[in-house]
Amino acid sequence: MSDIGNALDALTDRIVARRGDDPDTSYTAKLIHDGPEKCAKKLGEEAVEAALAGALGQRDELIAESADVLYHLAVLLESNGLSFTDVAEELNRRAGTSGIAEKAARKS
Repeated sequence: MSDIGNALDALTDRIVARRGDDPDTSYTAKLIHDGPEKCAKKLGEEAVEAALAGALGQRDELIAESADVLYHLAVLLESNGLSFTDVAEELNRRAGTSGIAEKAARKS
């Protein structure tokens, strides 16, 4: 498995392990306890920060914000009973299909 795959697996394991922790002492537990809406809001905030860092050519900030995006995406997935495995299955399903054709298929 690639480094990113190993990192995402380890991240997922940490999030699952912290899900039941005390929300007063665990940021992950607090996010999940606050519900998918809070998790989605945090993901959106981090995504905007990553996009801005990328647009401004801020390499180090883009790396850091990308890590934040992946963390918050993993928390949102967990809060919905999903994981990166589910996302990987969807990516594999789309492999070999052009982005234009895939988007057109979603509209119908």
